[in-house]
Amino acid sequence: MLSQTVVNRLKEIVGEKNVVTDKVGLLTYGYDGTLLSGEALGVVSPQTTEQVVEIVKLMNEHNIKLVPRGAGTNESGGTIPSQESVVISFTKMTKIHEIDTENFVAVVEPGVINFDLQVELEKKNFYFPPDPSSYKASTIGGNVGECSGGPKCFKYGVTRDYILGVEVVLPNGKVIQTGGRNFQSEPGYDLTRIIVGAEGTLGLVTKVFVRIIPIPRAKKTMLAIYDKVEDASQTVADIVAAGIIPTTLELMDNLLINTTEDFSHAGLPRDAGAVLIIEVDGYPEDMDGQVKTIGEIANKIAKEFKVAQTASEVDQIWTSRRCAFGSVARVRPSYGVNDITVPRSNFPKAIAGVLKVAKDFGVTIGVVAHAGDGNLHPLILFDQRDKEETETVHAAEQALCMMALDLKGTISGEHGIGLVKKKYLDKEFTPAAMDAFRKIKRSFDPSNRFNPGKVIDL
Repeated sequence: MLSQTVVNRLKEIVGEKNVVTDKVGLLTYGYDGTLLSGEALGVVSPQTTEQVVEIVKLMNEHNIKLVPRGAGTNESGGTIPSQESVVISFTKMTKIHEIDTENFVAVVEPGVINFDLQVELEKKNFYFPPDPSSYKASTIGGNVGECSGGPKCFKYGVTRDYILGVEVVLPNGKVIQTGGRNFQSEPGYDLTRIIVGAEGTLGLVTKVFVRIIPIPRAKKTMLAIYDKVEDASQTVADIVAAGIIPTTLELMDNLLINTTEDFSHAGLPRDAGAVLIIEVDGYPEDMDGQVKTIGEIANKIAKEFKVAQTASEVDQIWTSRRCAFGSVARVRPSYGVNDITVPRSNFPKAIAGVLKVAKDFGVTIGVVAHAGDGNLHPLILFDQRDKEETETVHAAEQALCMMALDLKGTISGEHGIGLVKKKYLDKEFTPAAMDAFRKIKRSFDPSNRFNPGKVIDL
């Protein structure tokens, strides 16, 4: 428990209503998108950078560790309270300080929800391309911490490609700003790119300078339907090999088609082995040519290819994709979601590898993927109350990670390392690289007070 002295001081800093110490309140901050859980010593919700600084200084005085948290949609255990820590929740730092369309930059606080930023940007005919499936809940700070991706990352890139700079409170309580409004590379060491994806282990982000771009003048959304998921994966490889760069190339297998249909009733064919959601954007005069070329490639294998004709049809297609993760609860009460990523040319082999893991371990796996950039989300369905089944799932998850590495891929494309993937990190990186990671962590946080035990062990 926190001492009354610490609790009283926290209340002085942020106000009584922004400090949680009761058991029921703490319970709600003990989970994220994984099956892991923990219990914090307390939860504090600052509203300004100055309050964050005071919190950090107070925790240092009493040798208490801090775990940063946004909306808690994290899929790798990165926001689970660990090692006798206080959770610092950024959900009340929600100001959009500026939207500068002339210089293509917005300045926001970490608690701004991705979707809310998109709504404000749309009023000015701009948008922020990284929009993970959790974008209606996930925060910009969380997106920065995990370097989130999303459906558009094939063409537009992931979060790190849109962060121009950050304001960060360091573990010693000092504040620095990295980068800023400039599109050019950062002078000196590129600290912005070190902070992005660091999962709060190096510093607490209190302001983000995000790159924004104009909304494309036109877009076309297509749906390709296949008998087998392997056929859909081959179309992905063929499109990439042809040098075409769609905005999105999203894949869902038969299991996900049916669970999303149960929820959304979007009209996807329940007997299909897989579907590809393909979208292109740009200038109006470019649309017909892109659609024609993609259609010619898809129709070599697909049993049906169609182009959405109305905004309603587009919304129906994307509703299916957005609800994919949650929809599987209709089949089993629990699922483990992976985010392995392979080179695009190896995507068909990765699909085959997922199917092999499902067969070898006797587990049910649904596949949804940002197929254009080789990012797969195999969903292993199970019941966490069954300990034996849960252990089998963990073994299957490890096999998926090793399969990705064998295909020259990575164990995590956008969900981060956190606690879940930490044990596999040294399988991907050499001992020298792991040592470099530890030295970076120690240089920022020698006392290991920020998000302890996540990503790497010191």
